Amino acid sequence: MPLLSLWKTDPTTVSSFTVEQVVSFAGDGKFKDDSLCSSEFRTYLSSIAAEKIAKYIDYCLTNSFNNSGAVLQDLVNELGRRLEYRVENGLYAGKSTAIGHDGLWYSPDHGAIVIEVKTTDAYRISVDKISEYRSKLIAAERITAVSSILIVVGRQDTGELEAQVRGSRHAWDVRLISAEALSKLVALKENADEPETGRKIRSVLIPVEYTRIDALVDVMFTTATDVETKIVEDQTLDEGNPKTPIEVSTLSRSPEFTDGKLLQEKRDRIVASLSERFGSTLVKRSRATFWTPDHAKRIACTLSKRYDSKIPYWYAYYPSWDEFLLE
Repeated sequence: MPLLSLWKTDPTTVSSFTVEQVVSFAGDGKFKDDSLCSSEFRTYLSSIAAEKIAKYIDYCLTNSFNNSGAVLQDLVNELGRRLEYRVENGLYAGKSTAIGHDGLWYSPDHGAIVIEVKTTDAYRISVDKISEYRSKLIAAERITAVSSILIVVGRQDTGELEAQVRGSRHAWDVRLISAEALSKLVALKENADEPETGRKIRSVLIPVEYTRIDALVDVMFTTATDVETKIVEDQTLDEGNPKTPIEVSTLSRSPEFTDGKLLQEKRDRIVASLSERFGSTLVKRSRATFWTPDHAKRIACTLSKRYDSKIPYWYAYYPSWDEFLLE
């Protein structure tokens, strides 16, 4: 049974598969450029949780199987989509008639990123070659000079590669990140709510001179503040006016929090129900917003605990949600 049909009829079974097994069920199981197998696999990836993608990446890096490098390439490109880049997949195998990049990520904020995915630096990577890809893409007017290179590595043993980048004339155009750290950036974005947080997170992937680290501190502060603010608002207590959020630290009595797991379970049930109604999986965009893989259907899912007052429930509705839904 083709992967997408099985995913639709029996998602629990597919969720139990390793990524190697998932690929074997896609199309004719022959994972190559422009194949039905590749197309089905990419469609499936667009519909699953980022946590599952992170687990698949770990499997690729700890298990040797046919086409594991190409599968990892697709997984990394899907993480780019979760960070809200417009992603163009590269080729699995190089061709003399094509530019050999692994992916192109077009930023909603700042230019484009040429992606190179490597499982390890055991074999020397030519930074000059990757830079040549960028130059050819600029010449072909597929990207502009406002662009950079991001090398995504599978394993942590990247000392030689880091030294190679630092010692090259391309140091100001190249950034290096592990697949694990990239997964963590996606998790940060999905647990925040404000669009500004997503922009700050994406800025980390752009080459910046960090002698002065104000910009890096700004990224951490914006993200932490966003997540902390939403936690406080979720746990706001009824102090006579349930419409006004109250900082927990100002309360004179011990707060009685609603278990965050219960809130998340409720949200998951709502999202699953609406996914069934839409006939398409709703993928997490941020803490409270979700959209279908083609971004055509969107929801903002806000929750309320029950209050002992005349107004038993109340809900926040943020301008950023309004903008997201209006799109």
